[in-house]
Amino acid sequence: MPLLSLNLVNGRLELDGGGCAFRALQDQLDILPPNAPIVMCIHGYKFSPVRKAVSPHQHILALNPTKSCWKAMSWPRHLGFGRGIDNEGLCIALGWSARGSIWNAFAAAQEVGDAAAELIAAAERPVYLVGHSLGARVALRAIAASKSGSVRRAILLAAADFKSNALEALESPAGQTTDIINITSRENDLFDALLETLIGKAGKADIALGAGLGGAAPNWVDVQIDDPVCLQQLRELGFRIAAPSRRICHWSAYIRPGIFAFYSDLIRAPEMLPIDVLRQKIPQQTAPRWSRLIARPNIHISLPFMRKAAL
Repeated sequence: MPLLSLNLVNGRLELDGGGCAFRALQDQLDILPPNAPIVMCIHGYKFSPVRKAVSPHQHILALNPTKSCWKAMSWPRHLGFGRGIDNEGLCIALGWSARGSIWNAFAAAQEVGDAAAELIAAAERPVYLVGHSLGARVALRAIAASKSGSVRRAILLAAADFKSNALEALESPAGQTTDIINITSRENDLFDALLETLIGKAGKADIALGAGLGGAAPNWVDVQIDDPVCLQQLRELGFRIAAPSRRICHWSAYIRPGIFAFYSDLIRAPEMLPIDVLRQKIPQQTAPRWSRLIARPNIHISLPFMRKAAL
């Protein structure tokens, strides 16, 4: 079984549908080839596995999403799982209750990160992390709580977290040995600004990760996917990622055509995309906030209240 659907419910890790998460994980590890990747995918705000209508296991974390939604694309399948190929590995789909207020969900993400660190420890081999929005916050917390060498790479998609938490994760034992790829876009500026306004941390100097770290750590790379120079550099590396079509979009980091081919190779062929090469090829200074809104008229705006079931 290439997909293991787990949930954190009332502080306990469980198999989706019932059962012991750690026993289910061990059963999969017992049959997993030693060089096959383990990838943990972590959703963001508004999902909850305890409500079928908003369950991530019917949506982005399913091999075959049943949810009718313009964003319901399968992360596991686009990362190469469920295709019956050799050594496709194991995808852990981690669900958690990210409903309610943004303040409650932001706080809950830290507990989920600690639980994710327990799963990473149980895997007993390096794990890859992919998290969107508050799922990226979960991933950073999991890194901060893990041991050296336990996380191979983390891919943060439109991360809903702050620079201070990223630096804390980087200073941890796992953070010093993990490659972190921070996918940003000026399409997400509104959401970054709301995060800073509604939650904030440690004063005005602590900004959302959409601004990047500006080359502050050798194992961290910012990838601004609405920057023409960045897209051209990715094309030269073999990845034809579509140009942005919206002024505002929180989900561009996973719905953009061609983007998952890049993520898949970051996981399945890391030796072909070493972090130092990415840092050398891709500009590490991000464009100023709001520059996309100012620069381009006549581009679609995608906001939660403009579509039904905006998950």
